[in-house]
Amino acid sequence: MPIILDGNQTSKAIRADVRREVDELFTRTGIRPCIAAILAGDNPASQKYVSMKERASAAAGIVSRTYPFPSTASQAEVEETLAALNADQSVHGILVQHPLPKGMNEPEVLAKLLPEKDVDGIAPISMGRLLAGMSAFHACTPAGMVELLHRYNLPIAGKHAVVVGRSVILGKPLALLLLQENATVTVCHSRTVDLASITRQADILCAAIGKPEFITGDMIKPGAVVLDAGYNRPEGASKDVGDVHYDSAFEVASAITPVPGGVGPMTIAMLLRNTLRSAQRASLEA
Repeated sequence: MPIILDGNQTSKAIRADVRREVDELFTRTGIRPCIAAILAGDNPASQKYVSMKERASAAAGIVSRTYPFPSTASQAEVEETLAALNADQSVHGILVQHPLPKGMNEPEVLAKLLPEKDVDGIAPISMGRLLAGMSAFHACTPAGMVELLHRYNLPIAGKHAVVVGRSVILGKPLALLLLQENATVTVCHSRTVDLASITRQADILCAAIGKPEFITGDMIKPGAVVLDAGYNRPEGASKDVGDVHYDSAFEVASAITPVPGGVGPMTIAMLLRNTLRSAQRASLEA
């Protein structure tokens, strides 16, 4: 029977540590970490995530502000608010909720986000620093996946990690983080020929392709660690599923993340921890 990589319990432990450090920081310096979210448009998933972030921030003692914009807002309006938040010393982290509405150039907006406040780790400067091996906040979902491996003492160095997906916010930064951990990394995508022949080579298989139950048990090397970053609700289904067919993967994996309750909870935990780290750094510079 494989190890169930429980993101709920792991994130709960991380958030408890964050709360303790937040309280210590406030007692010592009077500084309370603050995260601001720019929420443009009416994407239900984005609204749900920002709402979850607000509740989690409150529980961790972190101040949370949300700046909503209608889908008709201009890019200039969003960038004006972003500039004000960059300049606001009481704000330690800024989340530009992805995706922005059609008509906005998301990379252009993110390029204007100060890297020291990019607690979501997806702006171009943060990505460039990750690529160069420099200090930066890391994209929260990939960072959470690597954190799960650490928390369960699952080795990464020397392992063959296969990442299925190449998005800017997930697949690419995950591959870079695994490289930093000395894994040998293969990145697969929609145009990969004979995908199953490659996934069967993985010691660590990371699914981030956005297709429900796409990775099946026969595509997994026996004994592999399986990390599923997918979160899908197939048409007519009564529950959410990942990118991995859980039941068949369960039969062959040595460790696996469930959906829900695996990778998902780790994302907000990493966001809160990054916000705390930003506030701690700001306290040293004050």
